[in-house]
Amino acid sequence: MYPHDGFRELDRPECLRRLALVPVGRIVHTRQALPAVLPVNFSLDIDGAVLLRTAASSELVRAIDDSVVAFEADQVDPAARSGWSVVVTGAATVVTDPDEHARLVRTGPRSWVSAPREVFVRIAAELVTGRELVGDETAEGVPFTV
Repeated sequence: MYPHDGFRELDRPECLRRLALVPVGRIVHTRQALPAVLPVNFSLDIDGAVLLRTAASSELVRAIDDSVVAFEADQVDPAARSGWSVVVTGAATVVTDPDEHARLVRTGPRSWVSAPREVFVRIAAELVTGRELVGDETAEGVPFTV
């Protein structure tokens, strides 16, 4: 059922289904040539792209526009020693098309902190990977890693 390491690889449809279950993930990008991670709320577009909504003047927009980034979301149950993690890797671009922007205002994610001028960032789902760990109740004292 599960390989010897206890993890099961998730296929793309299952990864996208699970991403739709959680409201917050983490965007991984480069800041001053070093990795940076920032928690963000998000939603998925109909093509599986990850959508963020943020202030147009934010440092995040300047850091990721036209860059390849990773986006990760997960769900973990420490008591059951189980969970899953999904990573989407792809190009991040600010949505500039007025019709697309208008559509996303209606259907896209809502900002948790509003700004005078907001933009949508689309992360193309070029590479989607995920894995699941189902807990082992006999493994007391064994570190849990998703």
